[in-house]
Amino acid sequence: MPVHGVPPGPSTADQMSVRRHNLALVLDHLGRQGDRSRARIAAEIGLNKVTVSSLVAELAARGLVVEGDVARGAVGRPGRVVGVAGAAYVAVGVEVGPDDLSVLVLDLRGDTVAERRVPVDGRAAPAAVLRTAATLVRRVLRPLVAAGARTVGLTLAVPGIIEPATGTVVDAPNLGWHDAPAVTLLRADLGDPAHPVTLENEANLAALAEVDARGAEGARDLLLITGGVGVGGGIVTEGRLLRGGRGVAGEVGHLHHDPSGRRCRCGRRGCWETVVGLNAFLRAAARADDPVRDASTDLAVRLAELRRRAEAGHPRTRRAIDQVGDALVTGCGTLVNVLDPEVLVLGGYFAELGPWFVDRLNADLPREVFAPDAGGCRAERSSLGLAAAVRGGALHALRRVYDDPTLAPFRSPSDPNHPEESTP
Repeated sequence: MPVHGVPPGPSTADQMSVRRHNLALVLDHLGRQGDRSRARIAAEIGLNKVTVSSLVAELAARGLVVEGDVARGAVGRPGRVVGVAGAAYVAVGVEVGPDDLSVLVLDLRGDTVAERRVPVDGRAAPAAVLRTAATLVRRVLRPLVAAGARTVGLTLAVPGIIEPATGTVVDAPNLGWHDAPAVTLLRADLGDPAHPVTLENEANLAALAEVDARGAEGARDLLLITGGVGVGGGIVTEGRLLRGGRGVAGEVGHLHHDPSGRRCRCGRRGCWETVVGLNAFLRAAARADDPVRDASTDLAVRLAELRRRAEAGHPRTRRAIDQVGDALVTGCGTLVNVLDPEVLVLGGYFAELGPWFVDRLNADLPREVFAPDAGGCRAERSSLGLAAAVRGGALHALRRVYDDPTLAPFRSPSDPNHPEESTP
């Protein structure tokens, strides 16, 4: 019974919430800043050393951090550095495109431990495509799980309008999917795993991956334009993904570009992606029987050949680049006027042919943008290229443990990834 006039102490639930928050604070700090001594962690995040030592001990017992070498140059008693564990936990990204299927697995440090991309007809029935995806995921994860890794989550990346809450692909015109229960289908094919399976728009995930690749000091206002069969946009403002009122912000490929243009898969005519999308570029760059238009060949291989032709000054390839470049400048100019990004990132096939498109945009955007000097916006080529969305999917799944480290169970001493005993 509380004593009259004395406020009650924090409840057990409150204490657990604070503890969970502080565990996440330490783990996230190590993930972003790299290995550190306990003393340095305490100084940088503003907690006392005893608390940090206790938090590190729990994170280690859960297999989330490990000790490394003795910190060099430290004043006083030297301590061992602590870093995020690599092998204990993994997260999976899966991306379905019109012509291929990608799977990428990250460890807890964000390092790629497995990656596969295979040609697939993404326009087939969702059940068939996702059954293939599940088979590929199991194949990729098998050796990692055998070595003791635990999967913390999987995120499926799909181009189009999606409902994350229900795991439904509402409308993906370039796949021909409508009201497809993607998460339900994939979970069933994976054998109803214990870890979450979630759904996200591929351009949003690619944008998150680009922000992550730029680190803590990177741009906080970023616009990513993905170049594939479809063209999508990922918008990051003040460091946060802009989803819009119904979560469909960024469908830039369906901006009205040419009223008398080619019919788009969405049913309208003259959408921007009918002019700058991959299929438009390939039609302009090569004959129908040219191997670079063979969808059964890995896209990276085909783009490498087109890049080689462009570097050699191949007339048709260079004309196609100029044609797409014209439309890119116009469309991106409109988007920069509306969104005022600090950085405009070109992803997908635009990144693979980046030297031509990036230079063109940086030279011509100032005449398309109302603000002087294009409002300070600079165009950059994605460093992630075709892997941006699938990497973003794995990062999205990995975020779950960083946000709540207590989701990782305490590891038993017999676990192959159990950390060595550490002293605070």
